[in-house]
Amino acid sequence: METFFQQLTQGNALLVIIILGVGGSFQIGYHITGLSSPSPYIQRFINSSWYDRYKEPPAPQKVTMIWSLIVSMYAVGGLFGAVSVKLFSRKLGRKRAMICNSLISIIGAVIMLTSKTAKSFEMIIVARMLYGYSAGLGGSLHLMYLGEISPRKIRGRVTLTSATFASLGKLSGQFFGLSEILGRRDLWDIVLCVPVCFSVVQVFVLPFLPEAPRYLFIEKRDDNGCKRALQSLWGKGDYKQEMEEMLIEHMVLEASPPKSPLQLLKDRTVRWQLITMFVIYCCNLMSGMSAISTFSFDIFLKAGVPKDKIRYVTLGLGISEILTSISCSLLIEHTGRRLLFWGGYAVMSAIWIATTIMLNLKDLSWVPYATSSLIFLFIISFCGGPGAATATISSELFIQSDRLAAFVLIGLQRWFLFAVLGLIFPFIIDALSSYCFMLFAGMCLLGSLYTFFLLPETKGKTLVDISEEFKAITVCGKSFLEKEKVETKL
Repeated sequence: METFFQQLTQGNALLVIIILGVGGSFQIGYHITGLSSPSPYIQRFINSSWYDRYKEPPAPQKVTMIWSLIVSMYAVGGLFGAVSVKLFSRKLGRKRAMICNSLISIIGAVIMLTSKTAKSFEMIIVARMLYGYSAGLGGSLHLMYLGEISPRKIRGRVTLTSATFASLGKLSGQFFGLSEILGRRDLWDIVLCVPVCFSVVQVFVLPFLPEAPRYLFIEKRDDNGCKRALQSLWGKGDYKQEMEEMLIEHMVLEASPPKSPLQLLKDRTVRWQLITMFVIYCCNLMSGMSAISTFSFDIFLKAGVPKDKIRYVTLGLGISEILTSISCSLLIEHTGRRLLFWGGYAVMSAIWIATTIMLNLKDLSWVPYATSSLIFLFIISFCGGPGAATATISSELFIQSDRLAAFVLIGLQRWFLFAVLGLIFPFIIDALSSYCFMLFAGMCLLGSLYTFFLLPETKGKTLVDISEEFKAITVCGKSFLEKEKVETKL
């Protein structure tokens, strides 16, 4: 029995996964945390460039508004990038679309690097929007590419690498932001351009690696090209079983041609898949993980950690996130997806309830340390559960004819919720204070109940089989398909 590593190294699969990772979800993770360290230096740059231009200091509200634009344009760019995935992927294929995406990231980095010399904060806003566009497009392409190169038996492990690279990107953003590395006043533009090195690597290396076999077989109808791609990725073999599965999916595709996002929303046969992804992404974003990423400094300060050591503690969070993600990749094909979802959400809900209790027992000396430990435990539960399994389940729920439209809808939802949450979250904190963690606990409980009762297990199944299982879901004895039959008869 071959090990997972042996399977990856028989061909170019491991190299493809690494190159896709550093040019895909790594970039998203880096830009989430990379802006934190240079933020005071960028705000000083806004002040100085405004003064040089208008010979008077800007009002504090003006600086805050410009800084808010710099932060929020990343999410706006991500929204437009997610909408573009169908256009790029269909016109260029998976591989060339990823290369084009890296070129967009490189253009953004060039604009960012020249902004300081040009004394233009507007160029920072444009660069951040291009970074966001690249992240929205590249994140969907990365996950799609992984799902289409991986054999069914190890599909979960392969697609989960996107979550691992996102965690690695977050850690890298924290690491390069340290004052001992690049987190200094004269290097703020450099720290925001570190990921471009990996984009350049992807542009030069990816052309020599194979296109996604599933794309070649089903969309391009290139049987020989598909077989060559499979052999290049996974080593020599006839791959009859894999190609037979693609043939079955191709026959389904001929009966059901590719849909637009609007057509997919109207299609009752995929209604449960869309609802499932909506619930999972909502629960992930409102689980409290975003709060930890944004407010970890304040949380650990209240916990009694010395101010000058907090950066290193957050590095510890990043390291635990990566280790947990890697460990999950070794377990996902044994435990399946459902347990990681409902079990992870259940543990996360219990942790937030315990955290709320702790924050209301502030007078006890051991409470800050217990709170810090709970935060680390939450990170492990999220990254070893729903956070990791989401990447896998996203690539398994839709057959080829629905996949592009589905990734557009998933990307739109993900980036829209990300932008909205960034706007309303401070108000939630002000209104609920420590009890906002009970809101997180409620969302996690909702995710646990939904995935326990309604999510079918997808481990080791073909995409057509998974689609049929979702069609069979009934609530109170009724399904969406029954409604469609009634409407047809009428």
